[in-house]
Order: sequence, then structure tokens, then C-alpha cells
Amino acid sequence: MLKTGMIIAERYEIVSKIGTGGMADVYKAMDHKLNRFVAVKVLKPEFREDATFVKKFRSEAQAAAGLTHPNIVNVFDVGDDEGVYYIVMELIEGITLKEYISKKGKLSVKEATSIAIQVSMGLEAAHSHGIVHRDVKPQNIIISTDGKVKVTDFGIARAASSNTISSNVMGSVHYSSPEQVRGGYSDEKSDIYSLGITLYEMVTGRVPFDGDTTVAIAIKHLQEEMVPPSVYSPDLPYSLEQIIMKCTQKSVDRRYNKMEDVIADLKHSLIDPQGDFVKLTSVDTEAKTVVISDEELGEIKHTPKQTVKPDIEALEKELNETNYDDDDYGYDEDEKPERSRKSRERERDREREDRERRIKKQKRGVSVAGSIIALIVGAAVLIAVILVVGKAAGLIGGESKNDTSSQQEQPAADTTQSSEDDGMVAAPDLIGKTEAEAQELCASLNIGMSYKGEEASTQEKGNISAQDPVEGTQIAKNSTINYYVSKGSEQITMPDLFGQNGATAQETLESQGVTVQINKIYPDEDSSSSVDIGCVLDTEPAAGSTVKAGDTVTLTISRGINYGDSVQVPDVTGLEKNEAIAKLGKFININVEQQMSTEVAEGTVISQDPIGFTDDDPVYADPDQDAVTITVSSGSQDPSTSDTQSSSTDTSQAVANGEVWKCTQRLNTPTGYNGGLIRLELVQEVDGVPTANTVVDGQQLTFPYQLDITGAPGVAEGTLYLSEQQSDGSYQELGHYPLTFEKAE
Repeated sequence: MLKTGMIIAERYEIVSKIGTGGMADVYKAMDHKLNRFVAVKVLKPEFREDATFVKKFRSEAQAAAGLTHPNIVNVFDVGDDEGVYYIVMELIEGITLKEYISKKGKLSVKEATSIAIQVSMGLEAAHSHGIVHRDVKPQNIIISTDGKVKVTDFGIARAASSNTISSNVMGSVHYSSPEQVRGGYSDEKSDIYSLGITLYEMVTGRVPFDGDTTVAIAIKHLQEEMVPPSVYSPDLPYSLEQIIMKCTQKSVDRRYNKMEDVIADLKHSLIDPQGDFVKLTSVDTEAKTVVISDEELGEIKHTPKQTVKPDIEALEKELNETNYDDDDYGYDEDEKPERSRKSRERERDREREDRERRIKKQKRGVSVAGSIIALIVGAAVLIAVILVVGKAAGLIGGESKNDTSSQQEQPAADTTQSSEDDGMVAAPDLIGKTEAEAQELCASLNIGMSYKGEEASTQEKGNISAQDPVEGTQIAKNSTINYYVSKGSEQITMPDLFGQNGATAQETLESQGVTVQINKIYPDEDSSSSVDIGCVLDTEPAAGSTVKAGDTVTLTISRGINYGDSVQVPDVTGLEKNEAIAKLGKFININVEQQMSTEVAEGTVISQDPIGFTDDDPVYADPDQDAVTITVSSGSQDPSTSDTQSSSTDTSQAVANGEVWKCTQRLNTPTGYNGGLIRLELVQEVDGVPTANTVVDGQQLTFPYQLDITGAPGVAEGTLYLSEQQSDGSYQELGHYPLTFEKAE
């Protein structure tokens, strides 16, 4: 915390502290160079330690400094002074839109529309410079004392949303778009969605989606339909409600294309409040399958192709004969608004101008189409002449290999074009590129990137070493590509693991980044007497060999003496997990589940299925076919909730089938963390349905924190929500992170 009187960069003198947020403290300061008051935002210490964030923060903040607009809190300067990273911004005297809504309950239609227009104009200016806010919410909108509306924190959200596990997604989940809460790529249309939610809150006094936890709210953004704002504000004009509904469509393709269109409709709504000019794309129109009868199909096949030409004469006649009565606006006699003569004349002039523009556009279309046809015909004639002359001169012969190759390549090009039209793109080649280069390339294709971790590789350290999906794979726009970053050719000397507990040896190797495969065998008599059941007989490569992180090591584990297909099931309750796994070493399929217990120590087996062998109840099973499940205490940490119980059963079955999907990424210190208890919640889409699991609930974590999460079988992505417990017992979201899962060997 800076003290009054301190001077930053030999220029900005701290006057007073005026606010604090999750990532920075804000001070009022005097700029002695230009003799004016400014706002100085100083990053908190946890951000100063993250070199990647600082680098991205500075570059994005510098880009935001290039924005100058009346509806944007302008950034004047970005820099650091002896480790203090700061942003100097325009000082605005006023209150946030959130505070204003809280004071008034809800805003009038005219006031809300005016604020939305000003916010949209600020966002439009940013989007035209290639800057997406990604954190549009009432808390980031300031209303000055003279009534001007300004959007703040441009560039900061982008700096903190690099799709890596080490950085937060800044936006409050109440205003986040579905693609943001899903962890996918976000662009200008994400800002449009957040603006729609903000406008909803202005006119109703509430947010459309709320819940007890951030995950509950996120899932509502993904799968629940929004209650129309007119339910809470019956007097809300029809056109404004339609604007809100179009902004907040879950599919990006059904929202407004650009902020300019939002502004146009908002202004139109002031003139024609009950007008039906906002066009919403029907879900049924896009999704419903229509079956064509044989008769209709025959008519289609035998209908000659026609070139549709615009009927210019009809349009001109329509323009000349249009009757501009009030009925044209769709009002009943009792609903006609009071209009002055000048107002009606202005509306008629606008309508006439619109129709004239349509006619001119249609005429230009005909002219251009005619020119194009003429060019095509001319080109065809020219090509025909060249072919004839070429063949006559012997320069052009029959089909060559190159000709065949060209003919074969043509359909591929058509396929690519078709894929782009269907919203699909080919995954670019990211291998060997820096993260910045890859992000720029992916952004040009509307694809996001999801950091998966580091690995040893032949690529230069810091460059991308692997990607999933691979180059050329057709993927949907707004989806993400998982990638690894090379940490060079790190090498590991294989330790001597002979005779060690197999489960412990596996954990040791995996902690060093090595992939482990287990090979259980019945050893010969000499080996079986020297190595206990469940312990290591051999390794491949052998002890002393050099392996690299990412290489595969095979552990050969002893199954003891072969007693055939019916053996006693040992009782392992009360044993430590790895000791229990070793004792069950004869069995090929061993499933491990966790359960919270305040009575059994963490890591100790609580129960097993089937139960262990006793003299009173002898239990036998086939070690090659039958699975044994042990339940291990997680201590006070509850590894599951009601939402996860069904997925736990699925995971157990997946384990038996060899399908376990794990995430072992590292979680850095979250923004604004004050050392309190942490809740981690995972959201994944399982068979198209968002499913929430509580990973950690009310635990004290030490950051950086190594995740070890088992996800839904076959689901490679998810979003992790991190919340901190407040003094009143509630949880506040500090960030959400995209995770990637891979099938464990």
C-alpha cells in the first residue's frame, strides 16, 4: 500500500486512496508534469511476482492507452517504478453504475437506454481498435457527476484471460457469456452478451441468472433460458426487450454481429418503442429437420435453374405509392402516440431515404452482376483460344500427372470452403511457435488456446511443443486448441526401484513427468521368493538409464504365487492406500475411491468391495476378471457432492475399462486471494449437459497448488471455478480457469 506524499516515476504524487479491487489499489494522484489530478491503479504484490502476467498486462494496457473516446476512461500512462507496476488513468468524479442501480432500484427506460448507448459507443471504439473488454459489468461503468458514462479497465481483462492456468478470467460470472464460462474463445460478441445482461439489470433491478455458487450461475448461463425482463418490468417497451434478448442469445451466431448494430437499434427504440424491428433468429428455423416428399423432390429436380433479378420497377412503384399513415407503424387507433407534424414528417423522410437506398443498392447489384457475367464470358473465350492454339502448337498435350494432381486437389479446396461456410476451420500448425505468435494466429481464425502444461521436447525452450487437435484437423470456430510448452530436453536418471512398493514407485516417477505403464506378472520361483507381492520386479528402461520427461517407463509388478482363477480376497481395511494396493497385487483391476471421514485418517482404507476374507466368511474371486474397489479416506475434504455421485460411479466403471481422464495442471496464486478457505468447483459438459463437481470445499490451500482431478470419462475440457470464503461464511469467486484432461495410461 502506498502512502500519501509518495511520488511514483518522479511525476505522480499520491494524494489519497480512493478504492481497491481484486487485482489493484486505486489512488488519486497529482501529475506534476501536466499539473492535473489523475487516478493511479497499482497492481497488488501477487501480480508483481507473475512475470507472464506483468508482460501481458503491460502490452495490453499500452494498447488500451491508444484508445481515446468520450465514453472510455482514458489510459494516460503505463509503467513500473522499482517493482511497483501502475496504470495512470483519467480521474472521474462519480459513482459506478452498480451503485447507481442499487440506489434507484431500477432505472427508467429512457435513462437505461441512454446509458446503454454510451457504453456501446465506448465498446464500439475499442472493438474498432481490436480490443475486446471481456469484463463488461456495472462495476466497470462509471457515471460522472456531469452525467457522462464511461467504461473503465480496458485491456486489463484481456491481460488476465490468456487461457492459461496461471491467470484469472476477470469477469464476474453474473455477466459472463456462455463461451467465457465454458472456457472457450471470446470476442466482441462476448462484450455484447455482457452488455445485454447489464441492460437487463438496469431495467429490472436484478441479474437474470443468480445462485448460491458461481458454478450454479455458470451452468444457468449455459443451459437455462432467461426470464424475459418484461416479467419484472411490465411497462418495458417491446423493442427494448427484444434488443436485450438478442444481445443475450446463448449462441454467438444469433447475437448482434457488431456493436454498431446494437447502437442503431437502441436509438431506433427511442423513436419507435413498440416497433417490431429487432429480428431474432428462430432456433426452430435453424434446427428443425424438414422431410421432403418424393413428389416435392421430383419437382425440385425438374425445375429449371433461374437467375433471380431484382424488380426495380416494383420497388420504385412501392416508393411512389407508399402511404405514410400512422398505421404503417403498427399501432391500433387507441394506441397511437402523440406526434407533432414535424416528427411525422421526419419519420416519413427517413423511411423514404431508406427505400431509395434499397433501390440504388439493387440497381448497383444488377450492374455489378452484369459486369461480372461479361468478364466471365470473356475469360472463358480467352481460355478456349489459348487451349486451341496450345494444342495446335503441341504445347498442350493429353493428361499429365500434374493435370491429374490438379483435378484431385480441386475437390479438397471445395471441401475446405464448405467447412468454413459450416463454421469449421482447419487447426493451424502451432508447433515451434511462441505463445504470442500462436495466439495471434488462432485469434485470426476465431480459435482459443488452452495451456496444458510443460513437457520436455526437442523444440526450443518456451516454444509450443505439442498441440491437440493436430494441424489440419477440422474444428469448430470459438473452440480451443490444447497445447504444451517445451521446457527443453530435461533428462532423468532412472532410480533403482527393485523391491519397492509398486504404487509408491509409480507416484515417484509420475511426479517427475514420466508416463508409467504397469505390467503385472507371476514371476518364477526365484523372483517370487525375493520380491513381495505388489512390489517392483523390473523396470524398462533399467535403473541408471537416462529418460526424458514425457517418456514411458514400464514397471513390472509381482503378483506373487499363481493360485489360478480363484484366490482369497485379502482384508485391506485400515491399511494405507499404497500398502493396500500392494496386498491386492494379484488382482489386475483395482479401483480407488475417496470418501470424507472425520474418524479415519486421510489416506487410510475405510472399506472394500468385495469384503476381505475371514474364517467366518471366506471370500474368493478371479484375480484376472473380478475388480476390487477400495474406499480411501480423504480426511475432512469431501471429494464429491450429490452432483458427483453418479459421475463417481461412471468413473469407477471407466477405471475398470481403463478410461480415466486426469488433469494435473498447476494453479498459481489467484487474484485478490487473502489467505482464506478455498472452494474449487469443476464444470464439464457430459453428453451435452453441464455437470458440476466440488473438488475442494472449505480447505486451506498453499499456492502454487498442484491439481490432481479425475474428470468425466472421454471429456477433454472443463472449467475450474475458484472461490474464497468471506467473513460472513459466503464464498466470493476469485476466478475461473480452463482445464484440459487426458486419458491416463
